[in-house]
Amino acid sequence: MKSRHLSQLDKALLGLRSLILTGEFAEGQRLSEVAVAKRLGLSRTPLRQAMDRLVAEGLLERIRTGGCRVAVFTKEDIADAIEIRSVIEGTAARMAAERGPDPKLLADAEASLDQIDAALNGPDGIDFDQYVHENARFHDLIAQLSGSTLIQREAERMALLPFASPSAFLSDQALIPDFQDSLGYAQRQHRSILDAIKKREGSRAEAVTREHARLALVNLNYLTDRYPVLTQSMQGLPMMANG
Repeated sequence: MKSRHLSQLDKALLGLRSLILTGEFAEGQRLSEVAVAKRLGLSRTPLRQAMDRLVAEGLLERIRTGGCRVAVFTKEDIADAIEIRSVIEGTAARMAAERGPDPKLLADAEASLDQIDAALNGPDGIDFDQYVHENARFHDLIAQLSGSTLIQREAERMALLPFASPSAFLSDQALIPDFQDSLGYAQRQHRSILDAIKKREGSRAEAVTREHARLALVNLNYLTDRYPVLTQSMQGLPMMANG
């Protein structure tokens, strides 16, 4: 019984999150539990639990009169979310350097960066799927290297917002040559972060990590300015308010 309940909750979470992030609902739209449950082929109990989780993640908002609506984010909200992630990840990198990194996690981070190098320099061009996967893994390892479960939890929570995650605005831009050039720069920052951690240089580790996190905002500004049509199909950006 328990496993069946969990699987229904997982299905509700994945299904509802996907509908929201792909813009199936209008920004600020109130969700009908009956209609959404029917669309996902679920009962209302796991759907309500999923809605509670997405309220905590920030993708939904409570309505005073009852129920939930899709959250609306301005470009300033997105910038704030990215800044918060930069603080969390920067603190994680500083703590890792000052406390001394776990050798196993450090080796895992090195291996992850080697995989990113391989993804960027493949014989058939950039392996974007591998890059995105290993990029997310590296950032997760930085949080783990902090040795703080609190930092890890907050980093995971921020990563649930698609426009604030370490891989924000990456997956949908594989065919943009001038955007691809920035990936090499990001990888050099990765190497600098890990080098600072290994050398126990806390301030440097924090500064480079915070600057690196802000690349997500640079990428957003670049894409909205140069490719505004493309951004309408990017995960999470249909939630951004116009204007």
